[in-house]
Amino acid sequence: MDKNDYINHPEHYQGKRECIDIMIDLFGIEAVIGFCKCNIFKYRFRADKKNGEEDILKAQWYENKLSELLNMKKELHKNGQVY
Repeated sequence: MDKNDYINHPEHYQGKRECIDIMIDLFGIEAVIGFCKCNIFKYRFRADKKNGEEDILKAQWYENKLSELLNMKKELHKNGQVY
């Protein structure tokens, strides 16, 4: 598995759908937004102590997912849908 796949789509989080997408279904967008924020903090906090660039790239992945979820939440709210 190349390094980018390990950051963006780790094999151990794959199934018919990615784990984080199932988390949205089970726990809702708000909970997963909080999860993303915590992971961003965790990966940036430990980057210089553990996995360096890999942790920074993981933090960036969660930042992108957070942005996606915030946009999704905004669209759902705009359309009067529950999130």
